[in-house]
Amino acid sequence: MVVEVFKTNVAEVRLSELLIQQLLNHFPDSRVNFDMEDCDKILRIEAEAIIPEKIIEVLNANGYSCEVLI
Repeated sequence: MVVEVFKTNVAEVRLSELLIQQLLNHFPDSRVNFDMEDCDKILRIEAEAIIPEKIIEVLNANGYSCEVLI
């Protein structure tokens, strides 16, 4: 399994749940969660293969910023 962590500006739990569903549509066998208490509103994805550009694209299409956290 590969783990990728992203910094986002998603601030509401309700919206994070909708985004998780969208991400699971693209990456059905993955684990996706947000840490809304972290100052960087962390998005964590665990999967066999992760395409960071696609994850960023999904969040950007919904009006949110997203970047790989290094």
